[in-house]
Amino acid sequence: MEEFLKRAKISASVLSQITGEKKKKVLKEMAEALVRHEKEILEANAIDMQYAEENGLSTALKDRLLLNKKRVLDMANSVAEIAALKDPVGRVLDGWVLDNGLRIEKVSIPIGVIGIIYESRPNVTSDTAALCFKSSNVCILKGGKEAQHSNEAIANILRDVLEKNSLPKDIISLLPDYSREGVAKLIKMDKYVDLIIPRGGEALIRYISQNATVAVVKHDKGLCHTYIDKDADFEKAVKIAVNAKVQRPGVCNAMETLLVDYAIKDEMLLKLYEAFKPHLTTLKGCAITREVIEVEEATEEDYHTEYLENILSIKVVDGVEGAIEHIRKYGSGHSEAIVTENYTTAEKFLNSIDAACVYVNASTRFTDGGVFGFGAEVGISTNKLHSRGPMGINDLTTYKYKIYGEGQIRE
Repeated sequence: MEEFLKRAKISASVLSQITGEKKKKVLKEMAEALVRHEKEILEANAIDMQYAEENGLSTALKDRLLLNKKRVLDMANSVAEIAALKDPVGRVLDGWVLDNGLRIEKVSIPIGVIGIIYESRPNVTSDTAALCFKSSNVCILKGGKEAQHSNEAIANILRDVLEKNSLPKDIISLLPDYSREGVAKLIKMDKYVDLIIPRGGEALIRYISQNATVAVVKHDKGLCHTYIDKDADFEKAVKIAVNAKVQRPGVCNAMETLLVDYAIKDEMLLKLYEAFKPHLTTLKGCAITREVIEVEEATEEDYHTEYLENILSIKVVDGVEGAIEHIRKYGSGHSEAIVTENYTTAEKFLNSIDAACVYVNASTRFTDGGVFGFGAEVGISTNKLHSRGPMGINDLTTYKYKIYGEGQIRE
């Protein structure tokens, strides 16, 4: 492990000297290589999908694991979009001159070596590798064993492009030890690793947060809510709620709990019941909900659960105050939404909810680096420092001060 990380640290010094144009060229070649090697990627993914079937992985996990022609093309397009972004390194963030003539510049620089720990989704391999490369960071990737063959195929394609451009392959590496022990070692290697970004299940995030000596930016669970207010446009509300849950249930920005204003419970719950029926969504509800529509009982545990499946908890609340109170208790700080035509109510919700992304009259499914214009994201940070929400290339930089003098000394 130590020798592996030493090589990564050495390659970071090489990467920090590469020009923005060179990085752009390499990333374009990586995008082209992913398309060119589509067959190898899909063959590797087929092995992982067979493993998933044999080991009884959930439908949601299998959906996140699956690659097809469109998803490979999407991966390549994301890399190409990242290539076209403005270089985040070397930006002068601030500057001033002191009374004694010292000129100070605050300049963006790469973080260094970043370890990214994730599960299931092979596209994370190409997305995060490209984001780290664009921001001049070395990445050490640790995917889940369920996606091992897919991740290796993708990483090897990207590493081959590095080699063809006379760059160290260690700029992009897969952690050689896939075991829990391997992760336990990595997160304590602060001599070589500058940042750990975990994205995955609640247990994984908790373990890393509690045991890492390397700095951590958490990408925690997405227990997202949508609140339908008494002043909502009913047609708009139903459309948003259905999209937030069923468009892709197995992702972190999908809605897990729907909150309905008591003042409109009868009409709204009936409309929602009919709207979710064609999608075969399993609905669970509070006692008041169950007086209006026939659904399973929602328990206290349900309101704490990130299902990542086509299951939805419903709770009737006492207006926007009730919605805010519920989200404060159960929310994970990811993405929350209100549907209302009342400007005052909307602003109250926006200002009261402490989450990375807060929406008015829109689906939580938009919380995504690609959608936000970042090309892709390393993940959705639920931290408050130093990055929050979709974490793109600018969030993968830190800064230093450059001070220019002419012989000044301190008296």
